[in-house]
Amino acid sequence: MSPRHPNELEDIEIKLLLEGIYLYYGFDFRDYAMASLKRRIWNIIHAENVHTVSGLQEKVLHDPACMERFLLSLSVNVTSMFRDPSFYIAFRDKAIPVLRTYPFIRIWHAGCSTGEEVYSLAILMFEEGLYHRCRIYATDMNEAVLRKAKAGIIPLDLMQEYTQFYLQAGGKSDFSEYYTAAYNGALIRSFLRENIVFSPHNLVTDASFNEFNVILCRNVLIYFNRSLQERVHKLLYESLRTFGILGLGKHETMKTTAYENHYEELDSDEKIYRRIA
Repeated sequence: MSPRHPNELEDIEIKLLLEGIYLYYGFDFRDYAMASLKRRIWNIIHAENVHTVSGLQEKVLHDPACMERFLLSLSVNVTSMFRDPSFYIAFRDKAIPVLRTYPFIRIWHAGCSTGEEVYSLAILMFEEGLYHRCRIYATDMNEAVLRKAKAGIIPLDLMQEYTQFYLQAGGKSDFSEYYTAAYNGALIRSFLRENIVFSPHNLVTDASFNEFNVILCRNVLIYFNRSLQERVHKLLYESLRTFGILGLGKHETMKTTAYENHYEELDSDEKIYRRIA
């Protein structure tokens, strides 16, 4: 019998790894974009000092601590305060006038990672005089990053860079007023944390849990394949009130999805949409 191509064997191993993780732990990575998934899996293989995908599968299924490291490494936790400052300028200009008409504003920040962008939004809403009537639900599938987010402690050496992002995003105050130096980091002030609820939620497997006026799901969909993107778009659509605001990442789009005609573009460059149907 002639041997199969090594890439075919690798694909089989990855399929078995992801199926095993789903069956045993309930985390579903089976519809993630395969190219970036493979790269991250091989980074984990090297870090765990195993030599094959099958070797990683054995370790992950028999060692919960390895699974936690796997989850942390496979989750995409690239974030910063006021990341993509132009998005916040557009949000102030296009979304805030709509939100001023609501007596109460319910916001879902999906895929919130370690919380920097959640606190950025809280600051923006505070500066626009709307934070007192907001409730922000910040979710992620990774409970380790949620614990960091809830603590509200950001490495102090990043705050100089974040101050520049804040100013570029149209900040209206002194950025240092929003944190205090503590625990070798910058502690977000308590008044900005009091209207935020951090909670686990998996976009791949979990259902809608509320109806929102604003949903931000930025730079998450790019890691999913087309069928999973469609499923998540359905979830976001069903979770957003009519005339609610949806914010996606710059490299994500509503075009060619089943829900394209259910939204109007408020800002085409910053991918801010309003549900109209």
